[in-house]
Formats: sequence, C-alpha cells, structure tokens
Amino acid sequence: MSWSADGGQITCVLGPNGAGKTSIMEMAEGLRRPESGQVRVLGDDPWDASPDHRARVGVMLQDGGLPGGAKPLRFLAHFAQLYGRTDQLEPLVEALGIRDFETTSLRRLSGGQRQRVALAAALIGRPDVAFLDEPSAGLDPHARLDVWDLIRDARDRGCAVIVTTHSFEEAERLADRVVVVAAGSVAAQGTADEISHHQGSRGLEDAYFSLTRPAGRHQV
Repeated sequence: MSWSADGGQITCVLGPNGAGKTSIMEMAEGLRRPESGQVRVLGDDPWDASPDHRARVGVMLQDGGLPGGAKPLRFLAHFAQLYGRTDQLEPLVEALGIRDFETTSLRRLSGGQRQRVALAAALIGRPDVAFLDEPSAGLDPHARLDVWDLIRDARDRGCAVIVTTHSFEEAERLADRVVVVAAGSVAAQGTADEISHHQGSRGLEDAYFSLTRPAGRHQV
C-alpha cells in the first residue's frame, strides 16, 4: 500500500523499532535505493535526483550526521551560505536557543543540543520537503514546544514536512496526517481521528497497538 505527503501538511510516521520507518526515510532522501516499488519526491526519483532537486529537500538524520569538530554557529552559517539563505541563520539560532552553546564543539553538546542544530540545518534552506527523523527526541518540554512551532511554521509556508516519531502526543498535536508502519508495510493512514475511529479505539495510541500487533495489521 502506498502513501503520500502533501505540501502544506505535517505527516507523522509511527511504527515500532524495526518496522521500516528509517529505511523509508532514507529511500525518500536518496540515501538508499528501494529493492522494490517506487519512490518519488517532488516528482523525481530521489536516488538519481539532480543537485537542484536535492537543494529543495531538507534532511534531519536520526543520528544527526553532524561534524563533531565544528561549532554550531559556524556550521550553520556555512549551511546558510551554501543555500544562499543567510537571512535564515539568525531566526533559527534564536528560535532554537543555539546562542547558549554556540562556541561549544558539536561533539561536546548534549543529545538535545545536537538535535536543535540538526533541525536548524534541515530547515535553513527553506526546503519544499523536509524529512525529520525524531526531531524532538531528547528535548526538554520547552524545547519540544519550540521545535513544534518551527515545524508548524515550515508547514504553514507550504513545506511538506515528514516526521518520524515514537511519541503519540507529538503525532496527535502536530500531524495533519498519520501513517502507521508495521513490518515494512503501511498498516493505516489518515488523520489521527480517522485511524482511531476505524479501529474502534479510544485514541491513536490504542489504535496503534492494535495495528502493530502481529495479528492486528489492517489497512484504513
């Protein structure tokens, strides 16, 4: 079963460890070639995409993918110059509180601090599509709200934002659309309310566990 993510929407991808969420994201990002089926991003095969196509896609990897020896502000300034979007540097640095640790090398930052830098790098080019792998993992509640606001801002300017998450609260509060993945396949998709209603569940969390149990994989 296929799924899609539209511009001007936040799509949250939920699934247990090993369900295939990260593999799906890597194929959409052009980092892995699919063994079967097709992947299209902005109308193109991301594996063979041109530099112009890749410049329209923002990526936040699960492990950050950040150069350990760099310092946050210089790293982000370099990214902003590559995209020709130096106007985006200061707003992102301020919104994510990066000034508080701008002179500390990336390898010495906490996991939550690295998450903030990685998110800024993914959004600094004002992409048309953004793939964000667990963007709020390791963040304190206040920082999580700041991240959600930035993701909503990207959505509101027309970006298609795809977020993988293990947080039901995040999916319910952030997503315009939810995709539940189990064993490498799409088990359900729709709004959180649609998925819950179809499963006869009390909420998204209840529906998720029903869908991802070995004997309970149904499609919406």
